[in-house]
Amino acid sequence: MSYSIAGKTVIVTGAANGVGLAIGRHFVQGGANVVFADMDEKTLCHEVGEAAEKEENVRIFAGDLRKKLTIKNLLSATIDAFERVDILVNASRQVTQTDPLDPDDNSVEELLQQNTMTALRVSQAVARKMIKQAEDGPAGPIGSIVNISSIAARRTHPELLAYSVSSAALDQMTRSLAVAFAPHGIRVNAVAFGSVMSASLKGSLKGCDETREAIVDNTPLHRIASPSEVSDAVQYLASDASSFVTGQIITVDGGRTLLDPAAVSCH
Repeated sequence: MSYSIAGKTVIVTGAANGVGLAIGRHFVQGGANVVFADMDEKTLCHEVGEAAEKEENVRIFAGDLRKKLTIKNLLSATIDAFERVDILVNASRQVTQTDPLDPDDNSVEELLQQNTMTALRVSQAVARKMIKQAEDGPAGPIGSIVNISSIAARRTHPELLAYSVSSAALDQMTRSLAVAFAPHGIRVNAVAFGSVMSASLKGSLKGCDETREAIVDNTPLHRIASPSEVSDAVQYLASDASSFVTGQIITVDGGRTLLDPAAVSCH
């Protein structure tokens, strides 16, 4: 089976920055048609706007995917541009701190909505489109959905309660949708990562040598992952190379989750 995603049409949410942006660019380099979707229109245009104007296989879509109408418009824009959708990467994610003792803290509800429910609704809409566009086609696999999760789903940090809960819910959603969509030829998997040297992490680590050292010391491979290492794992799950893989959470963390949870902080 091939790892190629050339000619495939991919929607990447959360694609204005961080891991989502890296995945989108990785897929463009691999010859895929890519729709970069994010609610941060300014950053989206800054990072991808020029490519969208110059390259036929790049489009941008700005909107709040927590709204059903926005999801519908995203699909319409994708079909108008590329006539079909083959792959969805749910990379839209938010990290915020929680006060575990504050009953007025709404962070759990907010991150469940942002990190889990949005991925669910977009997956449902895209799956229906994949099924419809395959009605007159040959039998067999018709699409792949890859959710971007975190090792926070399996690691405990009080201040990351909401992020951990939403990540764990996303992992279970991945497994449930994998079973539900399998009869239709749609695979659903996830990539859970630890610390990735994205632009945002670089900014947060600037002048914080102790934090950087703590992350590296708690990672058996003794370094922080590059965005391309997450992108490669996503490409594997999106491509025909993983045609018999569904409902799996692939961990890309350099062995970090193998250590004592008490010693590891998840980001």
